[in-house]
Amino acid sequence: MKGIRKNANKPEAEKVLWWRLPRNLLLLGLVSLFTDMASQMVFPLLPLYLTMELGAGGRIVGLVEGAAEAMASLLKVVSGIWSDRMARRKPFIFFGYGLSSLAKPLFALASTWPLVLLIRITDRVGKGLRSAPRDALLAESVPEEIKGKAFGFHRSMDGLGSMLGALIAFWLLPVLGYQKIFLWSVVPALFVLLAILPLREVKAPASGLKAEKSSSRRLFRLRDFGLLSPVLKRFILAAAVFSFGHFGYAFLMLKAGAVGASEEQAVLYYILFYLVYSVFGTPAGILSDKWGRRKLLAVGYAMFALISFGLIFAATQEWVLAGFLLYGLFFALIDGAQRAYVSDLAPEHLQGTALGIFHTATGLAVLPGTFLAGLLWDGPGPEATFVYGAVLAVAAFLLLPKVPLER
Repeated sequence: MKGIRKNANKPEAEKVLWWRLPRNLLLLGLVSLFTDMASQMVFPLLPLYLTMELGAGGRIVGLVEGAAEAMASLLKVVSGIWSDRMARRKPFIFFGYGLSSLAKPLFALASTWPLVLLIRITDRVGKGLRSAPRDALLAESVPEEIKGKAFGFHRSMDGLGSMLGALIAFWLLPVLGYQKIFLWSVVPALFVLLAILPLREVKAPASGLKAEKSSSRRLFRLRDFGLLSPVLKRFILAAAVFSFGHFGYAFLMLKAGAVGASEEQAVLYYILFYLVYSVFGTPAGILSDKWGRRKLLAVGYAMFALISFGLIFAATQEWVLAGFLLYGLFFALIDGAQRAYVSDLAPEHLQGTALGIFHTATGLAVLPGTFLAGLLWDGPGPEATFVYGAVLAVAAFLLLPKVPLER
């Protein structure tokens, strides 16, 4: 990437097998595709299952989602740091994905909302265990010159799985009902575990690793954060500020309903969003390799601000549909590029630590941010939610590191 000096101690990346993509990347792409297929067969239905089948209210739905995502966010930094200290990624990836895969079919047995909460938290514990080590292994498995393409490809596979899972869920719900769909989610989940088994560890660079190991048994030390460069810390701050204002597709779906779209149309818009995201994820990653991560992220943050501003005035379904499509393009621009940028700026032996801190910071920012977006929606109105998103996106744009520094 432009402006980032390649580390001479970086271990040799895996041999490229197909379309200039290494074996580990292809396998991790399949893992994410099948995982998100299974997830989207379940998670879009959970709010309906809780309210319509179990009689829970909106606050219970918020509690289930909020507690689950908080657990995942807190674990990401821990798993990232420990995968660096162990110099191993695969155990975290296997147990993280395995736990989530086993949890999803259990929703079919949940007859009360506390059981749904317990299973949802279990699933997110798996996500917390795997996210940072997986991204670190991905970064270690590819040549520097295609790192953006690699992260973009991985996010495209993730989006494709989400789109397919959502289609399956909404097509089969009238035929099978909630419990049977939850049970059938075990099928793609089994393919996840099969795709993980051939993954190979990439040997960590010896330089710097021994110097940073400590006899301390604490899960997290302030020193771990202090080892990161100032430019990386600034970017993590910018990304957290952006996540605080990133209201997500849920409010786009609410906007679709507000302009007269039916539930079926809103779901179609949701699927189209994932289609655009999947199609443009890999090209966006390639663009970040050639043009630079920071420039692409600046364009993405600015684009979200413009989309938010435009949604204030969107009064027809056509304009809201355009918002969904542009939202898919914007998300494709930033999702892989943010992870690749963190990897670029992190020392080679602290990839898991840096990515874990990034995931935790952005994940924890989402929770109060979406809650505030909801308060603004219910209070002053939808326009306030979109103004809020636009303002925070501009703030994040201004916080982006001005000069790409060498690590």
